[in-house]
Amino acid sequence: MDNIKIHKGQKGNILIPIIIVGIILAIFTGFLFTKQKESEQNLETDLIEYKAPQEKEDKAPSFDPLDLRDTWSRGKCQGKGMVKFGTLPMKPEDFSVYEPYGMVTESHVTPIDHGYFSPIVFNSPRDTYEVRAIADGVIVEIEARGKPEYRINIEHTCDLYSYFDLITSLSPEIKAQLEKAGGKYFIGRIPIKEGQLIGKIGGQTLDFAVYNNTLRLNFINPKSYEGEPWKIHTDDPLKYFKEPAKSILISRNIRKAEPIAGKIDYDIDGKLIGNWFEEGTNGYAGKKMESYWEGHFALAYDYIDPTQIRFSIGNFGGKAAQFGVKGNSPDPAKVDKSSGIIKYELVQYQYYDKLGGAWDLKHVIGEPASKNTDFIQGTALLQLLEDRKLKLEVFPGKTASQVSGFTPNARIYER
Repeated sequence: MDNIKIHKGQKGNILIPIIIVGIILAIFTGFLFTKQKESEQNLETDLIEYKAPQEKEDKAPSFDPLDLRDTWSRGKCQGKGMVKFGTLPMKPEDFSVYEPYGMVTESHVTPIDHGYFSPIVFNSPRDTYEVRAIADGVIVEIEARGKPEYRINIEHTCDLYSYFDLITSLSPEIKAQLEKAGGKYFIGRIPIKEGQLIGKIGGQTLDFAVYNNTLRLNFINPKSYEGEPWKIHTDDPLKYFKEPAKSILISRNIRKAEPIAGKIDYDIDGKLIGNWFEEGTNGYAGKKMESYWEGHFALAYDYIDPTQIRFSIGNFGGKAAQFGVKGNSPDPAKVDKSSGIIKYELVQYQYYDKLGGAWDLKHVIGEPASKNTDFIQGTALLQLLEDRKLKLEVFPGKTASQVSGFTPNARIYER
């Protein structure tokens, strides 16, 4: 065999392709390693964060005033999806009735976004009955007021929250955390377990609600509710309770009409029905915290008997008030711009059982109903000027025949 000789120049020609291939392989391997690390980081991030990665490192995180992950959990929520509640907040033997969402009363001008557990002995002393955690979660806010009373916001996951209010005392370990924060307001994270004692209540109802952060109710202008961002996420609590808690709660619910959990979002664009806010009053938040409801107005249906219209206003002769509508018509869901000026005579109303006897709402009955009285409290004039603009004036103490038209005292409401 002939000896093969490789000249110096030929060696260089062979090494160049080998070097190029090696460089390409190194770059490709580095790329795969980087992508794998990014994937691992994103997977870990998904477990503890919910915001999309920012385009620039120095860009401040976004804040959504209607997102409970921001407003309640301060961007620190954990977990995703829904959970089931295994424990009622009050023992079955400790409460008589459950009042659903949607009541309008006094300064609660728009339909209320929470229900009520009514103690078996309503006028009981403070701290008579226990309040317990409905499921595992994290207390993210505590607010102390007045007597004192306590409001507690609870995160179950980044998607599901609940709340209690009017608690008359806190359990020692929870109160200790509040005291460390100054005694008035706590923001942080206190883990709790289902069935754990949260506090006690007595002499008043226990406020309770469930908020689904992935749900947004049918309010025409959600931004109007930035003052109470949880409101637009109000969800049916019954679908989250396990048996037997669910059946017990349904049996104590004083509303029998569907949806039995109640309803708070009646807005229909271009119609009279639903929530309205006086122009220039900052939506739900109002001008002043101590009288935020003065600019509120709502036309809805009764929270127990949805066949009946409810007229609810934040300023009726200087105070908030709620009424039935004489004749129970016209239906505000059918009133639009073409309807012109609407005149409602405002009357008191009462609740009755199926036999026509007066009902005090303190016990469950089979067929609850509401009826208007003949006692006229005043008259209201309403006119839709635009789909989302309403002219309204109330005339306390006057009958319909005594009101001929709007005066300079009429106000403009919007949504």
